[in-house]
Amino acid sequence: MKPSVLFVCIHNAGRSQMAAGFLRHLAGGRIEVLSAGSAPAREINPVAVAAMAEEGIDIVGEQPKLLTESAVQGADVVVTMGCGDECPYFPGKRYEDWVLDDPAGKGIDAVRPIRDEIRLRVEALIASLV
Repeated sequence: MKPSVLFVCIHNAGRSQMAAGFLRHLAGGRIEVLSAGSAPAREINPVAVAAMAEEGIDIVGEQPKLLTESAVQGADVVVTMGCGDECPYFPGKRYEDWVLDDPAGKGIDAVRPIRDEIRLRVEALIASLV
């Protein structure tokens, strides 16, 4: 069975979507990828979409999704990004909290370093899972 990773941020419109895009692209199908938000936005942050497009990764078709307890229960690893106490906690599950700036309202020059940091963390996550 392949491991599953759930990326969670507040709006599921920037950080978690970029992380999910990188994991899908870099893991090559070896890891199941999920993302959600505690208060999902209506659409993905267009600057996050543009930043990922620069890396050759298309996340334009993704939609922000509401975080559910079943999604957390079903994931092997839950990576939180600024949702704090909004994220359900289940003992025995692997959690990682990635402290990253929120790209909301920022221009492309400010989002690129966030994107690049997410890529490094995703690469380390993949190495720990496969």
